[in-house]
Amino acid sequence: MDTAFREQLNHYSEALEKILAEYLQSVRFRPDILDESVRYSLQNGGKRLRPALMFAVARMLGNRIETVAPFALALELIHTYSLIHDDLPAMDNDDFRRGKPSNHRVFGEGQAILAGDALLNEAYRLCFEACTNGKTYIAAAELLCKNAGPAGMIAGQAADLYYQGRENAGKCEAEFIVVHKTAMMIRSAVTVPAIVADMDENIVALLDEFGKQFGILFQLTDDMLDVTGDFEKLGKTVGKDAAENKLSYVQLYGMEECAALADRALQLCEQGLHELPYDASFLLSLARYVRWRED
Repeated sequence: MDTAFREQLNHYSEALEKILAEYLQSVRFRPDILDESVRYSLQNGGKRLRPALMFAVARMLGNRIETVAPFALALELIHTYSLIHDDLPAMDNDDFRRGKPSNHRVFGEGQAILAGDALLNEAYRLCFEACTNGKTYIAAAELLCKNAGPAGMIAGQAADLYYQGRENAGKCEAEFIVVHKTAMMIRSAVTVPAIVADMDENIVALLDEFGKQFGILFQLTDDMLDVTGDFEKLGKTVGKDAAENKLSYVQLYGMEECAALADRALQLCEQGLHELPYDASFLLSLARYVRWRED
């Protein structure tokens, strides 16, 4: 991996960690068990990929990362809530996340549900507070909340559960799951900075399409890693999709075709970035990193 790219990615990750630390110093949830549960998952590391995307786009457009800091934090809170709920026995039933026991394995299913609920509501609060900065922040907050809800990520999760094990489910259903469950929040990560900066509609549209293809690429790679990866690198149980008969591109088409589709998604990411009148080299490197990641 290119050293300059790695350093920049680490810089964005460290920026989010600082913002997160300041946030956690400013809040305290009651009872203590709720506070412990929330902090357990928020401080459990991760790639911080979505905030990195948001910071990178803001910088690419000539703005400081502070202009989108509230939304980057909100996005990470939403992502963490989704992982807590996703690991529950009623969802993906995973006992591990990032190499540690899942939230519900430590605090119980009820507390895990409430921790996720708390994080989602805190994310909304952060978005509402950011709206005082003006109309572009209102528009950005609206998009982020919409993409996290029943028109976006929640719809994808619902479809993922519904089509599990159903023989009549095919390409259209699999695409719906990927586009909504994974890609919607990544689209938020790359379009929010453009909306905040009041960019031209064409720029927003190009970034939105890039986010969609990036999200598809990420999920296709994730599906393949569920077959070829190992616990030590991924920090979560592998082979779950096949064991639980999850609808995925790997299940539908096999590994070879899934890899070809991932390559196509990467190609579309590259094409979209080349159309932007900005230096998108970091975003290009990040897309390539996602395609060939092992964790």
